Amino acid sequence: MQNKIIFLTTDSMGNGDPGLGAQILETFFTLLKQREQLPAAIFCANRGVLALTELSLASVHLKELEGKGVPVLACATCVDYYDVRERLTAGEISSMGHFMELADKYEVMTLA
Repeated sequence: MQNKIIFLTTDSMGNGDPGLGAQILETFFTLLKQREQLPAAIFCANRGVLALTELSLASVHLKELEGKGVPVLACATCVDYYDVRERLTAGEISSMGHFMELADKYEVMTLA
């Protein structure tokens, strides 16, 4: 994982029931934070920025990953589109340009 960045594009995982998808996403980040090797960064775009708010249980785990030194980044355009700038409980505002710089250096793993 250390040579990867996670590109989170939604606040749930998979195309089925949104409630189940939210649980699966939370489980993913619960297990990820327990690993010895962590990703180089997590970049949230589109509905992925909602996972950084109190609306998502995944935000707790993303905050813990941040505490372990993993940069957790939120697309500024997406944060403003969903009007959640004041509701972020994890992560910091970033740009798509920064994501592109990271993507040049690391393998991108997309969660959708």
